[in-house]
Amino acid sequence: MKNLFLTNLLFFLLVACQQEYVVIKVTNSLDFDRREEMVEVNIRQLNVDFAEKKYLLNDHKGQEIAYQLLRDNNQVYALIFQADIPAHSSVEYKFIEGTPAEVTSKTHARYVPERKDDFAWENDLSVYRMYGPALAGENPSNGVDLWLKRTADLIVDKFYHDELVDGLSYHVDHGLGLDCYTVGHTLGAGGIAPYTDKLWIGDHYNRFAVIENGPLRSVFALTYDSVKVSHDYYTQTITITVDAGSLLNKAVVRYEGANQPMKLAGGIVLHNGEGDRYTDPENQLIAYAENAVSNAGIASGRNYVGVYLPQKEVQIKEEANHLLIMNDYKPGTEFVYYFGGGWSQWHYPTDKAWFDAMVRFSQTKTSPLQVVLL
Repeated sequence: MKNLFLTNLLFFLLVACQQEYVVIKVTNSLDFDRREEMVEVNIRQLNVDFAEKKYLLNDHKGQEIAYQLLRDNNQVYALIFQADIPAHSSVEYKFIEGTPAEVTSKTHARYVPERKDDFAWENDLSVYRMYGPALAGENPSNGVDLWLKRTADLIVDKFYHDELVDGLSYHVDHGLGLDCYTVGHTLGAGGIAPYTDKLWIGDHYNRFAVIENGPLRSVFALTYDSVKVSHDYYTQTITITVDAGSLLNKAVVRYEGANQPMKLAGGIVLHNGEGDRYTDPENQLIAYAENAVSNAGIASGRNYVGVYLPQKEVQIKEEANHLLIMNDYKPGTEFVYYFGGGWSQWHYPTDKAWFDAMVRFSQTKTSPLQVVLL
């Protein structure tokens, strides 16, 4: 009996030793907790075979964590997941063989032909849209519209369905949120435009492409065929990434055309100008807070917008009813910036809470989580 026990013990130890897993150590060097922040791991570093096997991702407590595989031409190149890392701490995650649970989608992006070619996207914090060709005769812009939500659930499809099929306006809060933000021919909630002697706000997008569509990250590109800047016309492409749990969207912008001196300006329309402005050149950001009022005239708390530029030596100014943050740009190159919005009835109860969140976001970009595979 003793020999049988030892034989079984050795067998289980051998199986355990042969079980494949990788430890992913994530470190936070900042003095505040990082909650649900996205971590990206190169598949080559993991050294696993997704073609032949399935894998689970567990946290340090053994609880399964949702992840998403990113693909390029159907080839997996990265894995992303949301990490919770306390201040000045490290947490280890284990990637191990097993069948993962189905992941609840927290991001979504889609073309909306039933609503005049809108392109809409969202994460668990906010909803956005930009305007398409069907609005050509209505003086649209390349500005960003902001929808407010008070649920982590995806609501874009429901809001459009309720508006277009059931006649239930999304401009009124029916319990999940509302669209009370006005864009018009402005940059809205963080759009971008060239700046020379003035701000050159564009028109609607002409083409779109969906690159990733959830559950934790969605990526799409919008192309604008004729963007006027002074006496020249440019083609603009903006590739937007929305991550679950992220305060702001990431945008990669590129203009193709004549090589004239210009800046690119991320902007926030000031509407009636009565909101609270927050400018922070040191952390390369601007933010704005104003009253949110439904189409029915019902006060709906405060809505917030913010723009962050990772480039140093930004210029901040107020012009043409916009709060702008800008930096030099050379046509033919890529320009990265971040934009987004929030609501006092979902995560950010005060103006200060939003402004503080913007500062923390900028700090996470200058001090990203450190990822090491063990």
